[in-house]
Amino acid sequence: MSEAIELIRQLVALPGPSGQEDAVREFLIDKLQQLGYEPEVDPKGNLLVKVFGSADRPQILVTAHLDEIALMITRLEDDGRIRVAPVGGAYTFKWGEGPVEILSRSGPITGILSFGSIHTNHKSSVIEHARTQPYPWEDSYIFTGQTREHLTSLGVRPGLRVALASSRRVVTEFGDHVASYFLDDRADLAVWLLALEALVTRGTEALGSVIFAATTSEEVGAEGAQYLLRTNTADICVALEIGPKTPDADFPIDSQPTIWVRDGYAAMEAADGEMLQDRCDALGIAPHWQYLSRGGSDASCAAANGLTARPITLGLPVENSHGYEIMHREAPQELLRLLLDLLETAE
Repeated sequence: MSEAIELIRQLVALPGPSGQEDAVREFLIDKLQQLGYEPEVDPKGNLLVKVFGSADRPQILVTAHLDEIALMITRLEDDGRIRVAPVGGAYTFKWGEGPVEILSRSGPITGILSFGSIHTNHKSSVIEHARTQPYPWEDSYIFTGQTREHLTSLGVRPGLRVALASSRRVVTEFGDHVASYFLDDRADLAVWLLALEALVTRGTEALGSVIFAATTSEEVGAEGAQYLLRTNTADICVALEIGPKTPDADFPIDSQPTIWVRDGYAAMEAADGEMLQDRCDALGIAPHWQYLSRGGSDASCAAANGLTARPITLGLPVENSHGYEIMHREAPQELLRLLLDLLETAE
């Protein structure tokens, strides 16, 4: 079986802002074809693999999302500075100053996300603002060293996505843990792919009808999953996500999966909680039951809009959500065990 950390490393290296996930999707298509699958891409850009078993089980959709938080260009200043706004839950203090790439039609253009100097007491300076309140995206800018006219000639305009530069897309390994930007949701995409790899040898007889979907635009409201579910019925939507450690759900960053009992959109059915408890007991897994006071997943957003009956969100425990996230190196394997068992036993 493929090695999870190496898959995560390869996936993190690929930019995939919401609505521009092509590089990540093409990587997965290649892997799936090597496994013998014939993946489909729907008009929204969701990558689909349909698996049919012989068991009498509920229809299940398994999602992990392709996209990452990013920035979008809002305007070009006369001096060549580029103004941006967040796409998804990106925060200035999480990104910090550093290299970014403007994803233009002709290729990535390097720039530096900048907040300005602190060596001043001027009332309009970044440091004066930051003394009393969070620093907003509208006051940040991207420095490219190029004129507005030249940038325009390169196709730079409002609406283009801006991603973290490749030099920052690295996985750090230390002790029992690994860390990187965009473990949300590249680590879960690795689990998603590993599940399909496992089914090649494990067989599908114990499954019912299952669609594996690598979804688009989750970070901006689970648009991809909701589009998909309008035409593909699923009794159960299983979203593979991170399990962010919060004051509401304080747990060790270990290998055991998290199970979202509720988030900002929907609650899991009580009966599904009992089912998952039984499956975890049988597998020797001690899950972290997680109540999230803020956030959502493909499953919960879909349930809130009446598009699936039973939302289930399974996560990898992480520190530092929407930033440089940290997880246990064995967490993907434990999540994989729980997912495969759930697909084979869900009633």
